[in-house]
Parts: sequence; structure tokens; C-alpha cells
Amino acid sequence: MLAKKSERRNKIKARVRARIFGTPDKPRLSVYRSNKQIYAQLIDDTNSKTIVSASSATKAEAKINKTEQAELVGKAIAEKAVQAGITTVIFDRNGYLYHGRVKKLAEGAREGGLKF
Repeated sequence: MLAKKSERRNKIKARVRARIFGTPDKPRLSVYRSNKQIYAQLIDDTNSKTIVSASSATKAEAKINKTEQAELVGKAIAEKAVQAGITTVIFDRNGYLYHGRVKKLAEGAREGGLKF
């Protein structure tokens, strides 16, 4: 029997998080996608601290679609990370498929100067 979509995502998320761990010099770029917004944050798992974060909820552009918003969030998180002295990260897609908004956020972060 097929699991619910949320259960499937949680299984994928747990499997991926067992292997991914962010450090102060190479933090984890975690992505959360809701129906209306997209959020990204750089997390240092050794100290359990969020270093920088960005989201589409803080952006004023209401007339652009969600994939374009995701790309802007990726560029914003990359800009904040470079200002904080971080250039390499570990990408944590959080159980979401690397497709659509998650992919655009990653591409925007790469354009902004992050390496992963």
C-alpha cells in the first residue's frame, strides 16, 4: 500500500538527514516549501544555530510567480552567506524532489556565489 505524501517525504527526509551534517565552515542549506512561500536557512548543526535565513515572505514582489520567488530567495541567501564569509554549503532539499521551486532556489544560490 502506498504511503501518504507527507509520510513518504518524512522517510526521504530522515534518510537524507542521516547523511547530511552542517559544520560552521560548511553549513547545511535547508529548504522549506509551503503552498505560498519558500524558506531557506543556513544551519550549523554542531552548535545547533541558524547562521542566515531568507524567505519569500519578506519579499515585496507579489506579482511574480513562485518559481521566480524561489530564485530570488536563493540569490538572497547566497548574498547573506557571502557577507557572513560562507562560500560552500551542503544542500538539504528536506525530502522535496529536486524539481521546480527547490531547483530554482538552488540555481539562484549558485548564481549568487554559493558552491554545493
